[in-house]
Amino acid sequence: MPITSVTRDPEALTMTVVADFAADLQRLWQVYVDPRQLERFWGPPGYPSTFTRHDAATGGRSTYRMTGPDGESHGGYWEWISVDPLKGFEVRDGFASPDGEPDPQMPSMRLHFVFEESGTGSRVTTTTYFTTLEELEQLVEMGMEEGLRAAMGQMDEVLADLTAFAAGDGTVCQILSDTQARITRVIHGPIEMVWQAHHDAALMRRWLLGPDGWTMPVCDVATTVGEKYRYEWEPAEGTAGERFGFEGELLESVRPYRAVTTERMIGMPGDGTLNELTLTPVPEGTLLAVVVTFPDAATRDAILATGMVDGMETSYARLERDVLV
Repeated sequence: MPITSVTRDPEALTMTVVADFAADLQRLWQVYVDPRQLERFWGPPGYPSTFTRHDAATGGRSTYRMTGPDGESHGGYWEWISVDPLKGFEVRDGFASPDGEPDPQMPSMRLHFVFEESGTGSRVTTTTYFTTLEELEQLVEMGMEEGLRAAMGQMDEVLADLTAFAAGDGTVCQILSDTQARITRVIHGPIEMVWQAHHDAALMRRWLLGPDGWTMPVCDVATTVGEKYRYEWEPAEGTAGERFGFEGELLESVRPYRAVTTERMIGMPGDGTLNELTLTPVPEGTLLAVVVTFPDAATRDAILATGMVDGMETSYARLERDVLV
């Protein structure tokens, strides 16, 4: 069991949990900032989490749900107050209603995570700050301490798994729900360069091409919220295929870690998708995650069946090879 102490202080309205691990500091930090890893232990056994947003940056937001063995779902959120890479971060943690918004009927709390090296590996100290003694007692009665012990007891296995989320695994698609999928890849390059490569037309024309033999004659980039974008591709001479493209609107933009856009194929009827791009610094470079929300499960399956993920991997490999050098 990694937890070495749990201390409650009713006068200071805090609960402090200290946990020690054999893993090094960078590895411990990564399991908190990578949603694919965090959701493997953020929740007691039998109640796995699914993070549909995880910004891991000051001013950012995370949303997640825990799903029980009978299918019941419990939502939560983090509001990121501050981040000091490899040293600590602070969030406001609370319960969320089914639409992902904070539940005003339930208490929220401030969590401060401190990471440090130890004689045997690394340590994380989590201090929870409550607003009132009643809230502290309410959450303890709801099983908060037991839930933390059970959840963090799963971390050793996550930390020991160095292969499932290692850089170099390529582009991976995970189904989050009937209408959502998360596409992730570690890009070997700093976050500012990866962001720039997604927002500079000249750079995008060098890598955002899918299979070899295609060109990008139209690359109208949206850089301000509310602007429209339009991208078109066509085959080079001697390459089979027909010209196609996508268009949409930039809904959110927080450089260098988050951009949200709508997307629909030019000339195709029906609703498009909502694409949420998140960039997170990790030891190997930048973790890129795109959460795509589809109109329905049938549309999700049809789009994924086109080979979209393979095309993205080809483009990301080109990004590393031809742009981030």
